[in-house]
Amino acid sequence: MRTVISVVGARPNFMKAAPVKRALDRISGIRHLLVHTGQHYDAAMSDVFFEELGLGAPDRFLGVGSGSHAEQTAKVMVEFERVCLEERPAMVVVYGDVNSTLAAGIVAKKLHIALAHVESGLRSRDRGMPEEINRIATDAITDLFFVTEESGRRNLLREGVEEGRVHLVGNTMIDSLAHLAGGMGPAPAGRTGVVVTLHRPSNVDNPEALECLVEAIDSGSGSEMVIFPVHPRTEGVLRAGGLYERLAANGRWRLLPPAGYRDFIGMVRTARLVVTDSGGIQEETTWLGVPCLTLRESTERPATIEQGTNDLVGTEPEAVRAAISDRLSAPPLLSHLVPPLWDGRAADRIARIIHQFLAQ
Repeated sequence: MRTVISVVGARPNFMKAAPVKRALDRISGIRHLLVHTGQHYDAAMSDVFFEELGLGAPDRFLGVGSGSHAEQTAKVMVEFERVCLEERPAMVVVYGDVNSTLAAGIVAKKLHIALAHVESGLRSRDRGMPEEINRIATDAITDLFFVTEESGRRNLLREGVEEGRVHLVGNTMIDSLAHLAGGMGPAPAGRTGVVVTLHRPSNVDNPEALECLVEAIDSGSGSEMVIFPVHPRTEGVLRAGGLYERLAANGRWRLLPPAGYRDFIGMVRTARLVVTDSGGIQEETTWLGVPCLTLRESTERPATIEQGTNDLVGTEPEAVRAAISDRLSAPPLLSHLVPPLWDGRAADRIARIIHQFLAQ
């Protein structure tokens, strides 16, 4: 019996790990443990996702909580090292690009444990993003690379990774989405509203810049309802400047607490447009066929632009306003492409490869 530990820490990890957990649990000879670092630790950002994804309680909860990037990374390393010394896993699997991803990867390699990275190879080329540093550093020490799109494979080969260690398997976040959507029935024919998510520090930490973005979204959306599940980080800035109260008094804006997975996907699949600075939402809208505008200067997920419904519009307020207005006035999308292998079976491919790797 070989022990494999999956490490999750923040909301995007949960959707990526859930189908891998189910797939590994079905393989004889593998004992799979789920470790939650507690990087996202409140019920709205964590517990509800475990419940809705059917993950059950994590086998270990490290409870690291919030803090600076250095504090959070250090806490995860200290606590996860104890887990590894007790459990002696044959492999650690990390997901995405959060601080827990890098911290657990470093611990594994220092203890000579094989490391697999789900969603490896993605690159924004913007090293001002903390996630980009986590992606690059994690991939520098990874043994087994699971790639979601062709750009990730090309990036890794360009960086000198041996081709035999790189596996284009599809997207486990789409596995979770396909599983959820299959139980929700067909999407309604008519779509309404603009769904907004904003949480990236470069967009929300500066109150003046955030207010300019919000005003651009308000102006560009015309008469459409704006549905805004507010991230705790964003809410703090909005409230400090009095903008939260002003938006709440605006009849077209619905300010909501962070939404659970099912509720959020329900909002997205019925929306005319999604405006976001998230990485994963670019992928979800691509699969769902919902137009998406990404308020960033770069994306590590180019397949969502090349083959999907996503447009990269930057953060200049007038460009944001014009992009929203243009998209809402355009005809509805009648068809869209989905990247190869985004078919709901990525986790099964990952589990088979891990099983083969451990057998060798």
